[in-house]
Order: sequence, then structure tokens, then C-alpha cells
Amino acid sequence: MSETADQLLRRIEAIDTVAADNRQRAETYQRMTEELQAVEASATSPDEVVTVVAGPGGAITSITFTDRVRTVSPEALSATVMHTLAAARANAAQAQAEVVRRGLGDTELLDRVLDSDERIFGDQRPRDPGPAPAPTTRSRHARRNEDEFFEDFNVFRR
Repeated sequence: MSETADQLLRRIEAIDTVAADNRQRAETYQRMTEELQAVEASATSPDEVVTVVAGPGGAITSITFTDRVRTVSPEALSATVMHTLAAARANAAQAQAEVVRRGLGDTELLDRVLDSDERIFGDQRPRDPGPAPAPTTRSRHARRNEDEFFEDFNVFRR
């Protein structure tokens, strides 16, 4: 075979290799897209009063409470819910990052994308909210007073 024919054959093989690599990348990106759309992560408060589920992009998909919610003061419940929301969003972000790392195998690329999103759109990466707030329960006396108030409460009375 002539040298020109050898060069042409090597170019054709190189094109075939690049085409195969592109097909593989496209399949990887498609799989990553599907996995990213299906990401779901949850967090439960340490006192197990609230569980929050977050989906892609940290969107909250559900919040559930146990019967213990009746024993927690409103202020403590608010703090617990906010902390658990943040934890679920951080867990979802971590799960999405793991999908990208598995698909691309390059954490530097993911970090550059997240840095770019932060610069351009002001997006903040969800962060682990740290330790949960200390649980505070309502006293029996406070609950009894509330129960007595609502026993005589009538929205139609003037």
C-alpha cells in the first residue's frame, strides 16, 4: 500500500474513533440528564419531627411531620423546619454533583460550572447547614392553656 493510502486509512480510523467517542459522550450526557432529573434527597431532623425531600435543583417536593410536632414550640419547629430544608437541599446538591462526577469523572469541570453559575446568575451552592437547633418542647401548662382557649373559641361569635 502506498504512503498516501496509509495516511488516508489512518485518518479514516481516527475519524471513526472520534465518532465512537462522540457517541459514547452523547450517551453519557443523556444518562446524566436523566439521572439529574431524577435526583431526590431527604433529610430528617434529629428529633425526627420533620422530614423534607428535595429534588433537582433543591426544589422541595415534600415536607412531612410526625405526631411529635405537637410537643415542639412554634419557634423551635420553625428553626427545625428551616434547618431540615437546608439539609435536604444540600443533600440534593451533593447527589447531583455525584451524578456529574460519575458521568464526567472530572470534579474540576463541575467546580468551574458552579463557579460560573455563581458569578453569572448569583446562584449560591447549597451548603450543609451545620448542627440542628436544640429542640424546645412546650410545657404541659402552655399546652393546657392553649387547649382551654380553643375549647371556648368560636369563629362565628362576635
